[in-house]
Amino acid sequence: MSKASRIHPAVLNAAGDHREGKMNRREFLRFATLLGASVPVAYALAGCGAAPAAEAPAAGAPAGSDTGAEAASGAVKRGGTWTASMQLQLLDHPARLSWVEGANIVRQMNEYLTETGPDNITRPLLLDRWEASDDVKTWDLYLKQGIKFNNGDDLTADDVIFTMGEWLNPDVGSSMLGLLGSLGSIDNVEKVDDYHIRLNLETPDIAIPESLFHYPAVILHRDFEGDIVKQPIGTGPFMLEEYAEGERARFTRREDYWQNGEDGDPLPYLDELIFVSTDKDAGVAALQSGQVDTMYDPRPSDFQALQGMPDLTIRPVSTAQCLVLRMRVDLEPWDDNRVRTALKMCQDRAKILQLAYFGEGDLSIDAHFAPIHPAYAEKPIPAYDPDGARALLEEYAAEKGIELPLKVTLATKNDQNEPELAQALKELAEPAGFDITLDITEPGGYWDRWTEVDLGITSWTHRPLGVMIAALAYTKESIGAWNETRWYDDDFTELLNQAQSTLDVDARRELYSQMEDIMQERGPIGNSFWKNVWNITRSEFQNVVAHPTAYFLMADVWKDA
Repeated sequence: MSKASRIHPAVLNAAGDHREGKMNRREFLRFATLLGASVPVAYALAGCGAAPAAEAPAAGAPAGSDTGAEAASGAVKRGGTWTASMQLQLLDHPARLSWVEGANIVRQMNEYLTETGPDNITRPLLLDRWEASDDVKTWDLYLKQGIKFNNGDDLTADDVIFTMGEWLNPDVGSSMLGLLGSLGSIDNVEKVDDYHIRLNLETPDIAIPESLFHYPAVILHRDFEGDIVKQPIGTGPFMLEEYAEGERARFTRREDYWQNGEDGDPLPYLDELIFVSTDKDAGVAALQSGQVDTMYDPRPSDFQALQGMPDLTIRPVSTAQCLVLRMRVDLEPWDDNRVRTALKMCQDRAKILQLAYFGEGDLSIDAHFAPIHPAYAEKPIPAYDPDGARALLEEYAAEKGIELPLKVTLATKNDQNEPELAQALKELAEPAGFDITLDITEPGGYWDRWTEVDLGITSWTHRPLGVMIAALAYTKESIGAWNETRWYDDDFTELLNQAQSTLDVDARRELYSQMEDIMQERGPIGNSFWKNVWNITRSEFQNVVAHPTAYFLMADVWKDA
């Protein structure tokens, strides 16, 4: 029997702010649950009574399955096959996953300690609960008991500590190493008992629960040897039967899965999951013809092509997904901030959004912080200024003794409207003195080198907190993993460390504001817009969740046919 969780004093303070109108209900619920309050307790503190059925998970129901899914009419039905179109890339060690597609495979058989739902609220999954110290430097993680891997072994703290050791091992190359920079090393992970792990952070970090749902953070069996396809052992609802890179993946229902659905019967409901590897155009055709039931991360052109079909349900979701124009600051000419700034000034953001994404998004500043992030500080959208950009380039060229135009190569992939963005930028940057050659490949051809090209457009998926993205991609610790630009800034890092330890939302917003200014003034990226995202699935499938990170959460999906 688990003891009652302690309520963090900052949650009580925030409850007072909520009652005084300083924090809306959604902000308070998210803040309270992040610091360890259960959803029912958070609702009670907010003065809302019991959590509504659409927001409070049923006992044993998967976290995150309670929002973004429609209530189906009639009784839940068992059986059936769900088929998805999604590119299947090389899959080996989950801790070094660099794309959501691979995570959508792994998450069917392996699970996370926590789960952040479409409502941006993080709940326990493999954990029963967590508790944070007053200074958010010590986090106590309590595992649910009785969970078994699909090989029959019990999930214990040994598995969690082994997995964290993989995250923090530089030889593995996991992005978790940068994300959990506050943890330092595996020496700061303490086994209290078989179901209690304590994280003794070197610096405070408010984002620990959400970081534990970063998509490479699936929990592995303590005997894992490095290849999940060869050793598909996990606690998840499905069993991997087949994985052929570039072709097909197949899962079957696990008969002894540990969770029950809202009807009290064991999950999962579906008998089989199949993924077929296609490009986006083939995926649209397959969905139109009924060969597949859904497709991964539809483009706006796909949304427009499919939105009139009566047997499909389209679910939009707010997101922080974007296509980042990134420059390696350790290589010429991008080591000079004038050149970086000049290219940023060549973004006519409204035109790029229209040409590259059919207008389906929101304009952005040149910082990797989105309006959906709590504590985001709103800034004016920078104007297109080719004359100002040319002045900077002329100054740079004169110092270097070179002639304009400045010849550069822009690399990217072709599955999320990057070619349209690249072509628009090429044309917009020409008056400023850039001569851009485009190097556009299939996704695998870009992902194989995405951290190495000097100038590229990289698709970044949603993260619930801005500090998570900053830790993943813009710190010294993240070089060697996901810091594709090699940029870090001492002032930015100091502000990031403060933001990670600042519980007051208004104070954190001021820190965000300063970080946003630094990225705009001397940072390594341009960011024209935030993408609109849709889940498009055949209507006979119920309990489908539209997740901002385009995750397929399948444990309680069922087929009404």
